[in-house]
Amino acid sequence: MHVELRHLRTIKAIHEAGGLARAAEILNITQSALSHQVKGLEDQAGMELFARRSKPLKLSAAGLRMLRTAERVLPEMAALEEEFRGLRAGKTGRLHIAIECHACFEWLFPVLEEFRKAWPDVDVDIRPGLAFDALPALWKEEVDVVISSDPEAIEGVTFNPLFDYSPVFVAAARHPLAERPFISAEDFRDQILITYPVARSKLDVFSQLLMPGRVEPLGIRQVELTAVILLLVASMRGVAVLPDWVVRDVRSNADFVTRPLTETGLTRRLYAATRSDEIERPYMAHFLKLGREIPVKLQRPA
Repeated sequence: MHVELRHLRTIKAIHEAGGLARAAEILNITQSALSHQVKGLEDQAGMELFARRSKPLKLSAAGLRMLRTAERVLPEMAALEEEFRGLRAGKTGRLHIAIECHACFEWLFPVLEEFRKAWPDVDVDIRPGLAFDALPALWKEEVDVVISSDPEAIEGVTFNPLFDYSPVFVAAARHPLAERPFISAEDFRDQILITYPVARSKLDVFSQLLMPGRVEPLGIRQVELTAVILLLVASMRGVAVLPDWVVRDVRSNADFVTRPLTETGLTRRLYAATRSDEIERPYMAHFLKLGREIPVKLQRPA
C-alpha cells in the first residue's frame, strides 16, 4: 500500500470536517477530486476507510488506524518543514564546538551567552572530550567549530583569526621570581609548573618557550580548573603560565605577580576553525564576530 502525505492530510481533513464537501474546501480541491482520491486509497487498502451511511461521515476501524498515523506523522513533517525554512533563512542550525585551548572556557562562556540571546534556535554544545582529535572531527562534520592556536593547512577548513593574546607567568607575590622583570626558559628549571591536563604541544609555555629552550621544569602538576591552579600558585605550590585574559583580575590581587615571558613577551593568536563553506552562515558569522570582540574586552585591566 502506497500512502502519501496527501492521503494522510485527506483522512485528517475529512475526519475533522465530517464530510467530503467541507474537507474539499479545507484541502482546496474539488469534491470530485477528493472522492476519486479516497476511492483510490480504499482500493489500495482493500477495505473501506469510512462508514458512508453515517452522518457526519465517520471513519471505519481501518480509517481510524490511518488517522492515528496522520496525527503522529503530519506534525513531525510540519516541524521538519519549519526547521528547513529556518535553515534556509539562516535562523537555525548547529554550533558544536571543540576546544584545543583548555583556558578558553574563561572567554567562551560569555561569548555563548551573548550568542544564545541572538540565536535561540541554534543548537549549541561544547565538546572538550574531542580536544586531541578536534580537527579530524571538524572535517568529518562531528563538530562545527574548533578553537585552536595552531592553524594547519587542511582542504575545506578555514582558520578564522579571533584575537591575539600573551601567555603570562603567574606566581605568588612572595615567590623569588617575583623580583624578575621578565621570565626566561631557564627560570623554570627548578620550578614546579602547574598546567592544565593537556598534551605539552597544546601548552604555550612548552611549545613557545621550554621546548625551544630545551628546558625541563623540576616537576609538572596537572590541574583541571583555573581557580585551583591560582589557589596552588598563591600557596607557593608551584608557578603557572596562563593567557592574559585569564589573569585579568589577578593583576590587581596583592597575592600574585604576573610577568611577561622573555624580555619582549610572547604573542599568540587564537583561531576558530570552521568548514570553509559555512563561514557565511548568519549565525556562524555572528559567533565569529562575538569571538573577536568579547575576549578583547576581557583582556583589558579590570
